[in-house]
Amino acid sequence: MMTISSRVAATAFASLLLMSSAFAQTATPAPAATPAPAAKAAPAEKKAEKPRTTASLECSKEADTKGVHGKERKKFMSDCKKSAADKPK
Repeated sequence: MMTISSRVAATAFASLLLMSSAFAQTATPAPAATPAPAAKAAPAEKKAEKPRTTASLECSKEADTKGVHGKERKKFMSDCKKSAADKPK
């Protein structure tokens, strides 16, 4: 048997749980009057990447044939490109 005060307390607790989800979404939309810059209008476009050098491409192919991955690949690529830069053309 529940008393009136325990029913009121249970109802208040349940309403707090249900209302908390309404307050959880605090993101506000941007004002409609502000025009979006061109960079934000097309987020799918990426920055223009620098073209890869022939040394970088050759080192990458060599790393692929050796099956080097992860940190080892990064170190291998760095060493390979340094040695390619040291070689006279």
